[in-house]
Amino acid sequence: MKIRPDQEFSPTDRLFHFLARVRSSAVGNRARLAIGAFLLLAAMGTFAAGDGIIIPEFAVFPDSSGFFATVNQGGPTVESTNPFFQNLGTNGRSCVSCHQPGDAFSITPPHIVERFEATRGTDPIFRPVDGANCPTADVSTLEERREAYSLLLTKGLIRIGIAVPATADYQVVSVYNRYGCNATDVISMYRRPLPTTNLSFLSAVMFDGRESSPATGTTKILYSNYPSSLLSDLAHQSVDATIIHAQGDGTRPTAVEQQQIVDFETKLFTAQIRDRQAGNLDGGGAKGGPVSLSTQPFFVTINSSVHFLVPAFEQPGGLVNPGDGQFTSNIFNLYNNWAQISDRDYEDHSAARRSVARGEVLFNTLQIPITGVAGINDDVAAGGLVAGGIPSLLGTCGTCHDTPNLGNHSFPTPLNIGTGDLSPTNASVNLGGLDMTYLPEITVCKKDATTGQPANNCKTTTDLGQALIDGRFDHVGKIKGPILRGLAGRAPFFHNGSAATLLDAVNFYNTRFNLNLSERDKDDLVAFLKTL
Repeated sequence: MKIRPDQEFSPTDRLFHFLARVRSSAVGNRARLAIGAFLLLAAMGTFAAGDGIIIPEFAVFPDSSGFFATVNQGGPTVESTNPFFQNLGTNGRSCVSCHQPGDAFSITPPHIVERFEATRGTDPIFRPVDGANCPTADVSTLEERREAYSLLLTKGLIRIGIAVPATADYQVVSVYNRYGCNATDVISMYRRPLPTTNLSFLSAVMFDGRESSPATGTTKILYSNYPSSLLSDLAHQSVDATIIHAQGDGTRPTAVEQQQIVDFETKLFTAQIRDRQAGNLDGGGAKGGPVSLSTQPFFVTINSSVHFLVPAFEQPGGLVNPGDGQFTSNIFNLYNNWAQISDRDYEDHSAARRSVARGEVLFNTLQIPITGVAGINDDVAAGGLVAGGIPSLLGTCGTCHDTPNLGNHSFPTPLNIGTGDLSPTNASVNLGGLDMTYLPEITVCKKDATTGQPANNCKTTTDLGQALIDGRFDHVGKIKGPILRGLAGRAPFFHNGSAATLLDAVNFYNTRFNLNLSERDKDDLVAFLKTL
């Protein structure tokens, strides 16, 4: 039996790996003493303000599919001295409360439940302001807290309350919220915390883009102003998050602290590094893991699918160089070398690796009839591609997920694919058949331009998306697509947590766009997505 680079990681192997990294970092004895505590917390998936832990240059964490890893290009970070980990508000929360290293810098229900049980629901993440389904919920007893925080515990959702813009061209005519937040002037929506890693590849900050919008005093991220716009937007977001989620008074983070937070976040790169079936994801000529990701070229509009279709949009576009006129639907090229692996080469992993490679090909080439997607099929005046709209566009996964080896859109292009919209034939599920019964039903009607009163053009959805930021009826439900790296470490998926697993996400697309995927196709796509 030949020695392969795919031997299992044991806890001891990971400890030695961490120690070797830290020794080479010149942090010294304090880092080496902290590493045991770091590994314990990594296994638990929980970090808190004041732990005094070192965030090393290279950290490995377990997830349901294997292991993911984070590269910290800023070097070993002493948690107690970085404001990302400090209580800057009044309710005990810090950035890390909802952006845990062990959850790919988001939060996941199993670890949230552990925090609840360990503290009887008093960990700082459990605060009525937005951790509860509604801030008026009773949290006086353990069981009342368990009920009040049910969406956080089961879906990893945070309540986001945003006021309807005074200039909105629509009116919220009704809200049905089973948790009691039925106001029609401040709308309660429930969203997953986006990861605070891989941020240097962002084209918009927040699902609804509110931290990259003139409507909030921030800056739309463009090729011409990147990365300064991104960095200033992230700094602004750190202040807003502290005021809203940590109930701060606005004095912190200071300008210096904002810079420290942004510096830390933008030097983090997270990706799956090992799969239980496929083994090491940089083995056999593959390019998985965060090390290669950290060197991935990027500019705003890189490989823009929209610019390739409509050159006036998303300029300059281009694949290798800005404006070179190139586009490829082969968004990911991480596992090309696994397609022809024979059983004798990597007998323990060969079948799984071929499945991953087939899934990557499907992601890149599967033909998808895109219909009913606001931001693509609607009229150009509403944010679509062409005047009068286009009923159907034959695309691929890369039409919306066009950033090479990242999978987000390389330009701020919010879309509504139906993850938050109710099925017209069954109001308990969304357009891809996933359960919506835990979310509010929000009905909005466009105002008559003459009378200012609600007209007959109405929509019912569970999240108003971009429309709550810019006040445009045509933008109801539009949100950005997230970066796809590190997926396996941060279930559930979609902005509202409606896909409990990656198979649920694949099934959503299969139903929504009538893809007629075979069971092997689904398995291959899931196998691929787990390795990102």
